[in-house]
Amino acid sequence: MSSTTPRYKAIEAFLLERIQGGVFPVNHQIPPEEQLARDFGVSRMTANKAIQNLVQKGYLVRQAGHGTFVTDRKAESSLHEVMNIASEVRERGHVYGNRVLRCEAVAADDEVALRLGVRLGTEVFHSVLVHLQDGLPIQLEDRFVNPRWVPHYLATDFTQQTPNEVLVASCPISDVEHVVEAVPADGLIAELLEIDPLMPCLSVIRRTWSDDHLISYARLIHPGARYKLRSLHTHRK
Repeated sequence: MSSTTPRYKAIEAFLLERIQGGVFPVNHQIPPEEQLARDFGVSRMTANKAIQNLVQKGYLVRQAGHGTFVTDRKAESSLHEVMNIASEVRERGHVYGNRVLRCEAVAADDEVALRLGVRLGTEVFHSVLVHLQDGLPIQLEDRFVNPRWVPHYLATDFTQQTPNEVLVASCPISDVEHVVEAVPADGLIAELLEIDPLMPCLSVIRRTWSDDHLISYARLIHPGARYKLRSLHTHRK
């Protein structure tokens, strides 16, 4: 690491190497701030910044009065942002892949018309993908898009670009709505996600707007044992 690299990055890299290498396994307590600051010849504030960065990325969790521990690293998404799942997977140090199951134009049924704010029978774009982390399914994405706002959607090669990337590039997201619930895995969902039909799943209904335009409605289903959702509120003084 070069001399111009911030010192907190050196501590972050040190911890991350040990976490990913298994030296610090899940639930392992990392060295305290004081020790890291002493070992790296920096202030506690610098050591704290390194730890906090890894907490925000989901590698560590702080337990008040006990210390900081390595988390189980389930795939994770924020409920306050619309993140690109491919980027999330790669940022965690894993390999992203997907399976494109459908890419078609369909007539909006009652539910889709209501959720997407179009008339019953309106032609809308429909895509179904299974997103993979290291070859293992972590999300089933069933999405409907208003062609008026993203007319080239079906022409996309979704093995190269995710639906999220296409939408954000075409219509910058201004608002997002999430509805989260626990659902059972029916036969088809269990088969596509490669899980036991008895495994509980997390279902996220997501609608996205660009300015006043309702762009997309998607149902995202995650295996409960492989995924978690994070809600982070920042309070500014």
